[in-house]
Amino acid sequence: MKETWRWFGPRDTVSLQQIAQAGATGVVTSLHEIPTGEAWPLDDILQRKALIEAAGLEWAVVESVPLHNDIKTRSGDYRRHLDNYRASIRNLAQAGVFDICYNFMPVVDWTRTNLDYVLPNQSRALRFEMADFAAYDIHILARPGAAGDYSPEVQANAAARYRALSPEAEVQLEKNIIAGLPGGEGSYDREGIRAAIAQFIALGDEGMRANLFAFLEEVIPVAEEVGARLCIHPDDPPFSLFGLPRVVSTANDARALLEAVPSDANGLTLCAGSYGARGDNDLVQMAREFGPRIYFVHLRNIKREPDGSFYESEHLDGDNDIVGLVSALLDEETRRRREGSKLPAIAMRPDHGHLMGDEVGRSGINPGYSYAGRMKGLAELRGVIHTLSCLRPS
Repeated sequence: MKETWRWFGPRDTVSLQQIAQAGATGVVTSLHEIPTGEAWPLDDILQRKALIEAAGLEWAVVESVPLHNDIKTRSGDYRRHLDNYRASIRNLAQAGVFDICYNFMPVVDWTRTNLDYVLPNQSRALRFEMADFAAYDIHILARPGAAGDYSPEVQANAAARYRALSPEAEVQLEKNIIAGLPGGEGSYDREGIRAAIAQFIALGDEGMRANLFAFLEEVIPVAEEVGARLCIHPDDPPFSLFGLPRVVSTANDARALLEAVPSDANGLTLCAGSYGARGDNDLVQMAREFGPRIYFVHLRNIKREPDGSFYESEHLDGDNDIVGLVSALLDEETRRRREGSKLPAIAMRPDHGHLMGDEVGRSGINPGYSYAGRMKGLAELRGVIHTLSCLRPS
């Protein structure tokens, strides 16, 4: 497997030199400065690629080329945005960057309610707390019909949580949920998010799924033409938020997507932390079933709670079988080599490391993307990969 590291560009608090020192050889990045829906110019791609290569690294995966909401709803200016997306695929491939991660989440990107959850050892993790989210949805956003989307127990916990929120805590909770996170597609104010939610709820799951398949039917031929591979990131969390449709949350969702557009250019990002936030997703089985179409992997662990809450745990200490998952992925790489596949090694990255040490309290660090926590996770994962590889027949 190829060890990679997410980098948010020249303004990232983690430098390319630090990435190389951590032992990664590949960089996962995006041109975040380009507005969502606009085409990525070839010159901009080449400049970013040259910067990465000057540090002795490779631009291994694009994460992400974000989709404009017009594409997801097939409304407004979506035809122009589709043309721009196809142009970005062509330009990336011309620059030698072939693996493109994207997502089809409506309105909000990956969502947490607490970006500074204190663990027993005083390091910080990301957390999704169902009572907090429901408190925001029902009592602060006041989405029509929101209460009906939660169990009576969650409703009661949400009401108690809302009553306990100080004005400052209420502002912080809203910021965490809707103000945009690293790699997201922007932010909303309260009125803006209400309008966006209503538009997507009207689509429903089947309408959203149909729009995803239509998008793929219109861009996968371009990817095939230039040798690119699109790998969709699952919903995070993998269940409905704000009553919104979710269409990339389960093994059945992934199966339907791959069958709808049966092309090697239509692939998956297997994010262990996203799929694994549902106890009914068997990550090892998914890796074995979908292995030929898995091009990118996020290795991240979580601790699940009965009401749907979870926090991001140590990479090797959580509810996900990371060792079994890595073993299944190594089996897939062995199969590819045996069959003479020209695919590169599966790119993996440690995801959402804990904030620890002297980085705690430091400003400017993207939540989940500190240096020490991810370096620790990468070292642990490297040990697993090395050990499992040594145990395999030569």
